[in-house]
Amino acid sequence: MERSILDLKLKDKHRSSDIRHKTELINAGKHAQQLKWKWAGHMIRTTGERWTKLVTTWKGPKGKRGRGRPIDRWTDDLRKVAGDNWIQAAGDRAQWRQLEEAYTREGP
Repeated sequence: MERSILDLKLKDKHRSSDIRHKTELINAGKHAQQLKWKWAGHMIRTTGERWTKLVTTWKGPKGKRGRGRPIDRWTDDLRKVAGDNWIQAAGDRAQWRQLEEAYTREGP
């Protein structure tokens, strides 16, 4: 799609990174990760007993998950970067912003 915006053919041999820079389009996957990270920090810093906070921190029923259920939970991605105490890390905005770069980093 980006090549068609610039009217480029594959045989022109332009790098994808150069094309993205020229079109100024954002990477959808990276943007989705940033929104998830920011929402998690915002939700944890809210005061009171809101259902979004309660559902996110809820441990769930004991035992094995049923067949066909996803292995990872929504917070498992956050735990990989911020550790098991990601809730305390989200309370500190400066630390949370530093960890965001590690979470949204592209590639291995």
